[in-house]
Amino acid sequence: MTTLAGPPSPLPATPPSLAFVGCFTTAKRLARGQGIDVYRIAPPPAPWVLIDHVGDLVNPSFLITDPARKILYAVHGDADYASAFAIEPSTGRLRPLGQAPTGGLNGVHQALDPSSRFLVVANYASGSLALLPVRPDGGLEAFSHLLPLPGATGPHRTEQTLSHPHHVVFDPSGRFLLVPDKGLDRIFVLAVDADRGGLRIVSQALMRPGAGPRHIVFHPSRPIAFVVNELDSSVATCGFDAAAGVLTPRHVAPCLPPGFFGASTAAAIVITPCGRFVHASNRGQDGITHFAFDAAEERLRVIGWTPAQGREPRFMILTPHGEQLLVANEQGDTIVPFAIDAASGGIAASGAALPSASPCTIAFL
Repeated sequence: MTTLAGPPSPLPATPPSLAFVGCFTTAKRLARGQGIDVYRIAPPPAPWVLIDHVGDLVNPSFLITDPARKILYAVHGDADYASAFAIEPSTGRLRPLGQAPTGGLNGVHQALDPSSRFLVVANYASGSLALLPVRPDGGLEAFSHLLPLPGATGPHRTEQTLSHPHHVVFDPSGRFLLVPDKGLDRIFVLAVDADRGGLRIVSQALMRPGAGPRHIVFHPSRPIAFVVNELDSSVATCGFDAAAGVLTPRHVAPCLPPGFFGASTAAAIVITPCGRFVHASNRGQDGITHFAFDAAEERLRVIGWTPAQGREPRFMILTPHGEQLLVANEQGDTIVPFAIDAASGGIAASGAALPSASPCTIAFL
């Protein structure tokens, strides 16, 4: 039995008890994974216990859950569909509810709209967003609206040849959907028309040419968002006008140590619940950058770097109980738990790494 261990933490009133780990599976991805693994979890130092596995899947590249319906949604790297699974909470077993076409290739991220009537999918390889109706049982219908994302491409000769939406995140109010587009060096702000089943572009925010915006997170209490830029390895601090749906870049901070001269791209970004610290991962440098948020100046300050203890830290997430940062090392075949210092924002490895072949996403229920 392999454990993810660390200091004990008080349980929330209704703590999640299941973790779902999606892994890349194809030779094109240089992968060794077998699909989706399901674990029974508890606060550290209790072990994660493997209780189910769903194989015969193509690159379940991102997972999200609908806690109300007890549904798991997956998009599939290099494929043109999304999948839904009913979750049996008592056993953790996943029951397939079918697949639905997304109208594009390489789904990299998805989000449920606040009404839970639609799933929005980012089709990375074909530069579009798809709106998929959700059935009453949580299953998916084929896309009802497909929105190509317009704009001039960035200067990178191979990574910015067309639109590449990489993340779909609703703002805290739920009125607007923000989509970082790596290929177009911009973040789109959209509205979802749930009654008509459509998407509408409200505004656009431009990043530096060649930045390659990848993922975005919101500050828990301020109208601020942080964007990790994949190609130039930076994090941009942006103001957000929640009334108008306008994102405004204000400041950029580097992810890489000043003495690092190798090839590296930024990947994941996480903000702590207190809003004081931001963490970003670097693939190539294979470390985690730590930032402190200066509330007075509303900008990030680099406070240090910590080795990810594995190759290609593609994905990071906080544990449901908030005391650990989990780092999925895609080419290191591990999920490494790090304890977060509440005072400094630094992290330190805490307990044994969980072996996982080509892990690329984690979701909880």
